[in-house]
Amino acid sequence: MTKKDTYKTIETNTEAILFKDKNSKFFGYAYPITSEDEVKYYIKKLKERHHAARHWCYAYQIGTETVRYRTNDDGEPNNSAGTPIYGQIQSFDVTNILIIVVRYFGGIKLGVGGLINAYKTTAQLTLEASNILEKTINLDYSISFDYKNMNTVMRIIKEKNLNITKQKLEMDCQIIISVRKKEALKIFEIFSTLFEIEIKQI
Repeated sequence: MTKKDTYKTIETNTEAILFKDKNSKFFGYAYPITSEDEVKYYIKKLKERHHAARHWCYAYQIGTETVRYRTNDDGEPNNSAGTPIYGQIQSFDVTNILIIVVRYFGGIKLGVGGLINAYKTTAQLTLEASNILEKTINLDYSISFDYKNMNTVMRIIKEKNLNITKQKLEMDCQIIISVRKKEALKIFEIFSTLFEIEIKQI
């Protein structure tokens, strides 16, 4: 069986989704991310926006083949917030995503079971409202060549319908292409057999 070379993520930030339970309000937000720095940025933004809230709990997952994730209960009882949020990320099979649930305490304690349910439901509703799309896992290659070999390189790129992400076309040229993982070896072999053309993975 071949390893899948696609993954699911969300296209854009999701507008706030509200879930209420015994006067407590839970606002769910989802963001597409690719680094931990973005997590800090979005939490800071939400703390400014919801400065009167009690908790800003979250879970995120980054990566396609090697996955990094983290959960944070932000003062709620252990595993009653971040873990149920992360459970929904797993359930929807999405990655490169951050979900933050902001809680305003309504004066009535929900108990651990109630909290787990509230954070799980808010994360679920947030994901249901998100635009989830499937993307391919790609490898990037740098192709270096002299200007005289330009036509050869461009012909292959066109024939194979390859995606150019960056190019520097002078006397010595460099093109960076993004290739779907399952096609990558084949493309690498085509270019590496050509005289005076160098290809390497980046």
